[in-house]
Amino acid sequence: MSDMNRRDFIRAGVASGAAVSVVGCEPAEDVRSVSESGTPFSIPEFRLEELTIEDLGSGLNAGHWTCRALTEMYLERIEALDRQGPSLYSILEVNPDALSIADGLDRELRGGRRRGPLHGIPIVLKDNIDTADRMTTTAGSTALRGSTPLRDAYIADKLREAGAILLGKANMSEWAGFKSFQRGTSGWSGRGWDGGRGGLCKNPYALDRTPGGSSAGSGAATAANLAAAAIGTETDGSIVGPSSRNCLVGLKPTIGLMSRGGIIPIAHSQDSAGPMARSVRDVAIMLGTMTGVDERDPLTTPSLGNSVTDYSSFCDPAGLGGARIGVARGYMGSDERVDRLLEDALDVMRAEGATILDPIELPEELRFGNEHEMEVLYHEFKADLNNYLQSLGPDAPIRSLEELIDYNEQSADLELSLFGQDLLIAAQERGPLTDQRYITALSTSHRLSREEGIDRVMQAQQIDAIVGPTSGIPAPGDYTGSSSASGGGCSTPAAMAGYPNMTVPMGFLFGLPVGMSLFGRAWTEGTLIRVAYAYEQATNHRRPPRFLPAVEARVP
Repeated sequence: MSDMNRRDFIRAGVASGAAVSVVGCEPAEDVRSVSESGTPFSIPEFRLEELTIEDLGSGLNAGHWTCRALTEMYLERIEALDRQGPSLYSILEVNPDALSIADGLDRELRGGRRRGPLHGIPIVLKDNIDTADRMTTTAGSTALRGSTPLRDAYIADKLREAGAILLGKANMSEWAGFKSFQRGTSGWSGRGWDGGRGGLCKNPYALDRTPGGSSAGSGAATAANLAAAAIGTETDGSIVGPSSRNCLVGLKPTIGLMSRGGIIPIAHSQDSAGPMARSVRDVAIMLGTMTGVDERDPLTTPSLGNSVTDYSSFCDPAGLGGARIGVARGYMGSDERVDRLLEDALDVMRAEGATILDPIELPEELRFGNEHEMEVLYHEFKADLNNYLQSLGPDAPIRSLEELIDYNEQSADLELSLFGQDLLIAAQERGPLTDQRYITALSTSHRLSREEGIDRVMQAQQIDAIVGPTSGIPAPGDYTGSSSASGGGCSTPAAMAGYPNMTVPMGFLFGLPVGMSLFGRAWTEGTLIRVAYAYEQATNHRRPPRFLPAVEARVP
């Protein structure tokens, strides 16, 4: 498999972008929007637009609304924007029990019980996160149509315990993007051909642009205020990429901080779920809710003593004072306009009291994926997916990767008319996790990204966080695979290391959002939140989308 093909998989998740031939500018006001059919539409006013988790909780406490009223307002918003109007296709299905769950949480409030900051807050989950309810979990594939897991994913259960309302399942790149190098588009769900529930997810900032992947629906829905926040998953770039392209904050935690139990996998050495929200504080609130040790995920055991249940305590507006920030300049250079935004961000951090160490050098092999990472993913995908499918019980629609490949061939009109399955086939050809080929690849991956990479440079210069561009300008989103074009991105080092990576909005180009990544050593989520929060408060780049039919570009 060629180096270009390997890079394409990573770029589809995090680094996609597109060149635009004119200088970036702010969008004009009062642009008329049209639907897919060409019919003009308007976006209805929304009482909850841009409200934070704390805002929503305060409104509940003050009696401005009930849990049921909150849920109804978000459901109405989904109906108005996801299948009508701009037709975002960001939500695959809503929870048919959402309102009854909200009623129960209202009864608790009336009885004087509030479970915490997420009590009554509607959250959407990516469609690869198990829920043992009347929703299904399919990873966006028709192969798992109707699949209902036997139990909740660990993090879904923790969210329920905290009082969150699991409002629905978000659209995603099918099998989290691990299906084909030959053709592929971020945010496309094969399940969309079954009843029109999925299809190609759109970017609410410009409907002709990709929202990124693979957590496309989680990003687009949160940006469009279809829910208070969302949970995504990442193997390499699938949380931070869509967060960047949707003007969100997204956090991919250290492997083991959040359990992968009950999440449809790619690779256990790199997979992680994480929060995606419109503010750093909301991400911090959600993160602490989902930590803990799970017997289904042995890598969560080291989180004891390395995690907390309230990361919002790290939200310090003076958090950049005295911070030492290393610049991963080797991940710049793909687009000079994105680079200028990052230079502006560095100036802000200097002004806020940070010391900027520029540049820091990471191994060249960590750029945009490599054969070591891909070999790990192939082997672990086969082993981990087979284990997951077998956990579904005797009624599972498919029970192995081999059966998945056969299903796709037999259902080519649904699953192979647009995209191939070369990644699935390559994974099926791999041996067990005892193969020396896999053992060597994993050891090399960790050595390059940890001992010779992030750990080395951060320890040598006492760095608190490393900064780089999260992604390029969002590319055109269509069925041709053009949304995998490169625009830069620095997700791979932290992905291969299993270390935390956080993105925060750093500005706009042509009205399209672009994010800045902060990553570091294992278990340093608190430090990243502290730095990101201070930067967010100093810049306030977040603004809601306007659902423009196409990207606006005009010479100033």
